[in-house]
Amino acid sequence: MADAPVAVVAGASGFVGAALVRALVDDGYQVRRIGRAGEVTWADAAGITRAIEGSAVLVNMAGMSVNCRYSDSNRDEILRSRIDTTRALREAVASASRPPAVWLNASTATIYRHAMDRANTEADGELGEGFSVDVARRWEQEFFADELPRTRRVALRMAIVLGDGPATNKLIALARLGLGGPQFDGWWFPHRRYRGIGPAPTGGSRASWHRTRGYQKFSWVHIDDVIGAIRFLRDRDDISGPVNIASPNPSDNRTLMRTLRRTVGMPVGMPAWRWMLEPAMWALRTEPELVLKSRWVLPGTLTAAGFTFRHPDLREALKDVTSSQRAR
Repeated sequence: MADAPVAVVAGASGFVGAALVRALVDDGYQVRRIGRAGEVTWADAAGITRAIEGSAVLVNMAGMSVNCRYSDSNRDEILRSRIDTTRALREAVASASRPPAVWLNASTATIYRHAMDRANTEADGELGEGFSVDVARRWEQEFFADELPRTRRVALRMAIVLGDGPATNKLIALARLGLGGPQFDGWWFPHRRYRGIGPAPTGGSRASWHRTRGYQKFSWVHIDDVIGAIRFLRDRDDISGPVNIASPNPSDNRTLMRTLRRTVGMPVGMPAWRWMLEPAMWALRTEPELVLKSRWVLPGTLTAAGFTFRHPDLREALKDVTSSQRAR
């Protein structure tokens, strides 16, 4: 391993980060990890610089999970954990005498607006408003700040990732319990959890809602295609900037839940209105935004560059995920 190229992975303990580390090891890389604990911690600025020095590729997946309630303390930590870690890496890359040739940084397809009329690509997508969008916007601003002339930067605007992760497991659990019907947005008591955040917060002070009738779009991507896209972007030195990591075949909520029911063998699924979802999601300590926001995103850059998805079909992707879970 002494002559192996070095890959640095920040946030390697998460669902995507752990899968990425396995893939990079399979590719012959020596992997250095940066995280809250372990080899190099975020409190060790000198250690971060040493880890990055001489590396071939840097991938940052660090940040507090958004699978939580958006309390004031959680909102602040979701933003801080992304901004501070990205800034620490950028400063280390800037000070390195041999910086990585490419830095791929996590972002999110939630940066786009609630869209029912057309899809968002990197070229013509419209950014949204409110808490989740502000977090993503500030995250990318921090990532692309300052000049790093020897390091190509790519922001990975990932859709909801299907695999053995928290979002997929919650959806599968709902389907198996007979609760896998469509989810309907509607009026709910005003709250401020989704209000904007940061130095220039966007949107109103109260949460809005949309009469989607269960047809809100669901953009998704299989974990295998996340890893495949990272490998592809790592090796394509002509691609930089934001890149959508999403299946070319987005679904809608009704189709998603029907496909989930068929995949797990549950013939019925009770539909849920927002007045049912709000207390249920409170009990699960998460937010209904996961299933109510209309995310309509297409991978324009990847498609134009010739990337081939292993799992472009939702039904096949969900079948692969559930089969893998049963095999464990």
